[in-house]
Amino acid sequence: MNIDAQTIITAAALLAAIVAIMKYYNKVYDLVKHQKEQDNDIKSIKKEQTLMVYSMRACLDGLEQLGANHRVPDAKDKLDKYINQMAHDQLD
Repeated sequence: MNIDAQTIITAAALLAAIVAIMKYYNKVYDLVKHQKEQDNDIKSIKKEQTLMVYSMRACLDGLEQLGANHRVPDAKDKLDKYINQMAHDQLD
């Protein structure tokens, strides 16, 4: 069995191409996996922020009921406008 140089070169080029394709496939797979993890993290952060905004709204409402009227009504109005704006932006 006689293998010439051209066959060896072709086999090496094919092997190198296969290895390169596998490397790029792994990089794309890792990128997609990382993006999904980030998407899940962002969803979690948004849920936490929503909870904090509504908790802040409840605190401002409680302060207003206790008679803290200096800046509380203004802050409460601004927070209500923000909540309303975010609700409408999410619908679009």
